[in-house]
Amino acid sequence: MAGHSKWANIKHRKGAQDKKRGKLFTKALKEITVAIKENNNNGDPESNPALRNAIANAKGINLPKDNIDRAIKKATGGDGENYSHISFEGYGPHGIAFFVECTTDNTNRTVANIRAIFNKYGGSLGTNGSLEFLFERNGVFTIERSAIEMEMDDLQLELIEAGAASFEEEDDLFIIYSEFTEFGNMSTKLEELGIEVQNAEVRRIPHETKEVGAEDAKGLLKMIDAFEDDDDVQHVFHNLELTDEILAVL
Repeated sequence: MAGHSKWANIKHRKGAQDKKRGKLFTKALKEITVAIKENNNNGDPESNPALRNAIANAKGINLPKDNIDRAIKKATGGDGENYSHISFEGYGPHGIAFFVECTTDNTNRTVANIRAIFNKYGGSLGTNGSLEFLFERNGVFTIERSAIEMEMDDLQLELIEAGAASFEEEDDLFIIYSEFTEFGNMSTKLEELGIEVQNAEVRRIPHETKEVGAEDAKGLLKMIDAFEDDDDVQHVFHNLELTDEILAVL
């Protein structure tokens, strides 16, 4: 689990500073739109937890407030795009499993793009449900240590009572894992404690990871980047073991 979270956090922090900033913004704005549309055009974050979470994530990548406000106004006014969720499962080279979650306004385009990426990098697209057993859905909450004022032991006890399953500390970050069904409870608890969350999302975390050599990993990392570069892709999950050698390449 640690290697998987480290990959996600590296991508999150690095991406917000480089050429992918625009794509991160696009994905965040889409998340806001979907949160409103799927909750009867409710643009009030106080009564729409999904929107509240989407706004927090958008702020976590420094999306300007004006952009957030415009997206909310557009979606609540009925002018926002109508999106649907679609996911893809398949294998990349060396037997690495991929689970790709998308949000799209054109399913045919998305299917064609995802199939093309699998083919380009020597992978194979599978049928829905064929790889789901390899992953477990967990809530993952990333918090900057500086945002925590209470004693860590006391905080962990509070969070365990609210459904936290495990914790990790990486550099200046504190990461909380919960069962998928406890995601809402954990979000509420952190709000009650007055702790600002940098990022909160549901991730598919592999039950077991698979290790490959550094050279083979380079091609797989390019495949991951290709998925993430697609505007319709919201999340990419995999079971590649991120060894120190691979992380050094990043």
